Amino acid sequence: MISRRDALRLGLAGLVGSACRRTGVVPVADAAPALGRMPVVFVGHGSPMNAIEDNAWSRAWRALGTALPQPRAILCVSAHWYVPGTWVTGNVAPRTIHDFGGFPKALFEVRYPAKGDVALAGRITSLLASHEARTRDDWGLDHGAWSVLARVRPAADVPVLQLSVHRGLAPEAHLALGRALAPLRDEGVLLLASGNVTHNLPHALSGDGQLPAWASAFDADVAKALEQRDAKFLGGALATDHGRDAHPTPDHYLPLLYAAGAASPSDPISFPSTGFDLGSISMRSIRYG
Repeated sequence: MISRRDALRLGLAGLVGSACRRTGVVPVADAAPALGRMPVVFVGHGSPMNAIEDNAWSRAWRALGTALPQPRAILCVSAHWYVPGTWVTGNVAPRTIHDFGGFPKALFEVRYPAKGDVALAGRITSLLASHEARTRDDWGLDHGAWSVLARVRPAADVPVLQLSVHRGLAPEAHLALGRALAPLRDEGVLLLASGNVTHNLPHALSGDGQLPAWASAFDADVAKALEQRDAKFLGGALATDHGRDAHPTPDHYLPLLYAAGAASPSDPISFPSTGFDLGSISMRSIRYG
């Protein structure tokens, strides 16, 4: 019988890149009436199998979803839409993207049928106009978004949009993008970033399952920086020795900066889930507010 580690090795090795770009002109929504300030959430998503497995992570995400207030919409920032440019999905009905290979059939059968919100996409590009944000209709919801939402918001009953992670920007620019998105919190929009505080996939899939010192140290350093609102550390963390070990590529770290940027100094911070999967992948989740 194939082990979970071997199944993940086969599946995660098949992750695919993004599709070609298409842009469109969309109407711009006015700021929506305040529904109370929404929290900001970062979820360590790990394996897409968490969408269908009953485990500590999936149970923590269900509990998080129950604890969150009702949003009018959700904006996801996923590590798996890591492309040149800042893009927002402008679909009326974003498709569920199975951006991997080698996993069980049951995972490919998952659909997350949330609607989009074209007017909200216009509002987001307006907020991010100085960052040259534009809409795309050739993307949808990748597994960084839907594998979490399937647990956090299983009814898929509010519109969901996705924001890309611009691969050409420095970490400080991602923090700035998060700050620019903060007004959405007062418009009933839940900001949900999805990545991992540590994500050295080659180590995770080839290691012995033991927690390495660099993973534990980087996870703890980031948690401390988040609690202390230490933007300087967060912006420079990838350049540290532990940061280079934790992230051979930056894609799974950068979504965290959107959450940190959108948070305010007065937000209480909590960690709905902590721990490591496959030895070195941090499954830490963060809630502001």
